[in-house]
Amino acid sequence: MKIEIVQLENIRSHVKSTVPFSRGFNCLVGGLGCGKSSVLYSIDFAFFGDPIGRSFEYLLREGADSGKVTVQFTHNGNTYKITRGIKRRGKGINQDLEELKLFHEENLIASMNASAIAEQFCAITGLDKELWREIVWIRQEQLKKLIDAAPRDRQKLLDELFGLSDYEAAWSSIVDYQREYEGEKRILEKDPDVIGKEKLALEYNRITEEYTLLEVELQSTVAKLAMIKRRLEAADVELKKLDEKKLWIEELRLKEAKIQANISNAQDAADALAQRLEDKKIILENLNQRLKVMHCQIESCKNKIREAGLPIDQPTDALQSYLLTLDSKISDLRGEQEATLRDMKLDQKRLAQLSVDTQNQCPVCLQPINSEYKKLMLQRIQHENSERQKIIHQLQREIEELQRKKRLGSEACSDLQMYTFKVGELKTRIGEEEKNLQELQRELEEKKNIYYELSRQLESLRFEISRFNMEDLEVARTQKEQLFRQYYLVESELRTKENRKRDALQRLDEIKERIDHAMQKMERLEKITKTIQIIGTIRYAYRGIQPKLRGEFVKVLRNFIQQVLDTLIGNEAPFLNVVIDETYTPYVKSESGADREVANLSGGERTLLAFAYRLGLGQLIMQSRTGHGLGILLLDEPTENLGAEDYSINHLAEAISKFKAIEQIIAVTHSEVFAEKAEHVVVLEKEAGISKVSIAKEYR
Repeated sequence: MKIEIVQLENIRSHVKSTVPFSRGFNCLVGGLGCGKSSVLYSIDFAFFGDPIGRSFEYLLREGADSGKVTVQFTHNGNTYKITRGIKRRGKGINQDLEELKLFHEENLIASMNASAIAEQFCAITGLDKELWREIVWIRQEQLKKLIDAAPRDRQKLLDELFGLSDYEAAWSSIVDYQREYEGEKRILEKDPDVIGKEKLALEYNRITEEYTLLEVELQSTVAKLAMIKRRLEAADVELKKLDEKKLWIEELRLKEAKIQANISNAQDAADALAQRLEDKKIILENLNQRLKVMHCQIESCKNKIREAGLPIDQPTDALQSYLLTLDSKISDLRGEQEATLRDMKLDQKRLAQLSVDTQNQCPVCLQPINSEYKKLMLQRIQHENSERQKIIHQLQREIEELQRKKRLGSEACSDLQMYTFKVGELKTRIGEEEKNLQELQRELEEKKNIYYELSRQLESLRFEISRFNMEDLEVARTQKEQLFRQYYLVESELRTKENRKRDALQRLDEIKERIDHAMQKMERLEKITKTIQIIGTIRYAYRGIQPKLRGEFVKVLRNFIQQVLDTLIGNEAPFLNVVIDETYTPYVKSESGADREVANLSGGERTLLAFAYRLGLGQLIMQSRTGHGLGILLLDEPTENLGAEDYSINHLAEAISKFKAIEQIIAVTHSEVFAEKAEHVVVLEKEAGISKVSIAKEYR
């Protein structure tokens, strides 16, 4: 595995940084607090997502709401890229699952699911969080953690990493299985099915014989039931036919009642029509009488018109015109009467004047007259007024006669017009009533025809109804009921036998199942007996194999550590001979043969030994867990307790640069002396609180 690029956004002092790495020895160099260790923390976060501590406060840049880490790496010739983000929510900082993605080349293979990403990453690299943080990533001040740990704690931790603790756990937990199997064995040995297997076999044979007899009886009962069923079906068919005929007869009776009602209705309708016909005749007779009366009235009106002197053969409009001429005559007579009356009044005035006039003066010409002439004039005027009076009376008689004729003629014309109109109406009414009378006669004839047709249908229906015999239906129903009872009894008998057969079969199945269970329990008992023996052997093996495997791991670990230590020390420093005991505790054996504990070594020796111990341990654990050696190593300030003056830093850097067993080593240091030996150097500086990344080619 090789990390190629690490990109950081708002991670600690990094606002937006890209850090490239190459194969071999890589070194991140810079001053205190410039963001070197942040790169290693970001790689751990990108791969596993769990915070180191209780929260992600140590990762997110102060004042930023979100941050993101992208790591591109290669493994077995394939390129992968993983991204993770963090986000501030209220007072807390949590992982941003929307930014969680894993790519193979350019293809997205997992996203937004931490478990899926962890499974894919482990499947690709063989690394989990425990291996990474204990073996691959050696954090600052953690280099000597293992060699300084208590022996029992160290043994427990490394047994877990090597997988040896599984043997201890298996040895402890397998006793529960042994006890469980022994308890099951005791139960099986006392099981009634296992003990009474022979009795079960005898019971099975007895029930088998009973089952065979029931089979024979059932066949006979089934045949009997089939015969009764056929007879019952035939009786049912016959009964259905009779029932259908009965329904048909009932329908005929309903039809009979309906026809009877229709006949009654037809009779009532005919009677009603006959009554209406008689009423209509009376009405026509009355109308004809009224017409005769009207003709008499018209003749009376014509007589009055003749009496009034009007032409009888003229139409009403001509008569009205003639009456208007009478008005003109009356008007003329009145004018003449008024003129005569005026003349008479004038003469009376003259008479009055002549009677009182003492001068005897003519009232007309005002000439003087004599007494004789005056007397004659008075007589003449009186005579003329007398004549005028007669004329006025004559004119009055003529006016009254004309008025009488006009009144008589007007009344006669008006009555004639009215009676003529009423005669027309009566004739129209008589025509309508005669038409209605004919229609009533036609309807009456139709009702009589309907009555005769319904009577004929009723007679035919009554004949069909009389042909049906209810006794046939009762006989068929009784026969069916008897067959049904027979069928029910035989069917009940069949069900009883089937239930007995089913019970027998169920008992056979139960006994067979008990026999099978007894056989299975006996087989199980044999297997459990063998299993208990095997478990005892396995427990003994587990108890003995763990120390042997630990011893083998210790030998290989010692060789790995010694090889690395020899490479680190070289020929310029005193030789250190390493010894590892059963608790994985390292010792240094002096030339005199005395064992020196780690606590008694110098600071530089302890650092070199711790580094060699971690490298050897990492190679061995990776070989045992994944089948291949340690491919990547992350070191945070590995030069602890080493000085430039004794060249120990140079020796460590030189040894790391020559250590080709690991594909990629990434070290974080503030020592430029250490960084000189690196194949690829990245310089980190801090300006205005922001980390700046650059490639220092002069260190190559």
